[in-house]
Amino acid sequence: MDRKTNFLVLAAVMVTALITSFMGNALNLSIPDLERTFSVNASTVNGVVSAYTITVAALSLPFGKIADVRGRRKIFITGIAGFGLMSLMSAFSVNFIMFIALRILQGIFAAMLFATNNAILISTCPGERRGQALGLSVAATYIGLTLGPVAGGFLQGNFGWRSIFAVSAVISILALIIALRGIPVDEKAVQSLTEGPDVKGGVLYTLSIVLSLLGLTYLTSSGPGPFILAAGIVLLVIFFITEQKTPAPVLDTSVFTRSRTFTFSNLAALLNYSATYAITYMMSIYLQLVKGFAPDAAGLILISMPLVQAVFSPFMGSLSDRIRPAYLASGGMGLCAVSLLLLSRLGQDTSLAFIMAPLIITGFGFAMFSSPNNNAIMSSVEPKDYSVANSIIATMRTVGQSSGLAVLNIITGVMLGRSTLEAAGAEGIVALDRVSFLIFAVICVIGLFFSLARDKN
Repeated sequence: MDRKTNFLVLAAVMVTALITSFMGNALNLSIPDLERTFSVNASTVNGVVSAYTITVAALSLPFGKIADVRGRRKIFITGIAGFGLMSLMSAFSVNFIMFIALRILQGIFAAMLFATNNAILISTCPGERRGQALGLSVAATYIGLTLGPVAGGFLQGNFGWRSIFAVSAVISILALIIALRGIPVDEKAVQSLTEGPDVKGGVLYTLSIVLSLLGLTYLTSSGPGPFILAAGIVLLVIFFITEQKTPAPVLDTSVFTRSRTFTFSNLAALLNYSATYAITYMMSIYLQLVKGFAPDAAGLILISMPLVQAVFSPFMGSLSDRIRPAYLASGGMGLCAVSLLLLSRLGQDTSLAFIMAPLIITGFGFAMFSSPNNNAIMSSVEPKDYSVANSIIATMRTVGQSSGLAVLNIITGVMLGRSTLEAAGAEGIVALDRVSFLIFAVICVIGLFFSLARDKN
């Protein structure tokens, strides 16, 4: 494949990685405003993020399988177009129900992107440069996370939360143009349809993930929460049993038994994302409602974490081509655990230097973890399984993110009840942050053990 095509593929993947991460991080600064706009409490407004992440978690794997059969380019481009359209429509939401519905639809199209982006990238990239390419993709994600607090804070402070969706729609158009010009047409389906699509498995998987994460999210704030969680777990067990007997399963469960590296690397990713995803969400609230910063000022502080991630991710990706990825990833998880312990000591009078220090440590730790961990996973499977493996990475990421938000929602429900964030006051928010960050630190340490255990030798 020629150099121009490789460049355009990389550009398309990087722009889509940037826009999806920008959207999530920019919107975090709008949480207090969304709470006021739609007159909802603290637990309910968490649904703005949860609705999106749960949808992505439930559909990334099925779309990865569909992409392997029907072609990755088609799914990727559909995802870009749909994501941009849903962004534009979200800007015109008139009530909370409409807004959540559009966030769910946006999650559907984002799942198409997450299921195919890195699979398309590494299929066009030489093996010796795979880590570098993945590092650049991850760097684009963190550039989006870096722009999110700054641009999101500016847009929120001057034009309101609707402008964030409008900007996302414009960037999506750019990504679509690059993808249409640069992503090569699939010469043939990666896998045949001789056995027929695994519709039953896809439905079971989607329902099990949705019910499990919804039940976990509303475990303490809703009466049916525990029963929904139990139903999701039962369906997940049925799914794994059924897939082992299906000729062409949506998920070949043997991929977990064939490779210890694949299994433990994914478990490490699940727990690391679960432990760290809520940091920006919680810190944006802390900086605005406890420390009294305006949204744009809070964004400038929060930029420290993703900026460090963006700077060091390409280097760590390249380094993982020469050094065993498990070593780098485990070191990164250790740093994330340390930063979470530091964040659990935040108070009303904490200095700005102490606030920024753990954010910077987290940024460097995650740069050490993400690209090398992805490289370890993708290097442990055959090319025919790239989309499914990439989808599992996306699933671990989004299930981890959703689980982290669910844990936060449980803690919020227990500590604040049906109170709003503003009504809880500075003292209540600080107490919530301390308990939450301490629990997340424990989760991160558990994930570190999986990361260290991925290689026997």
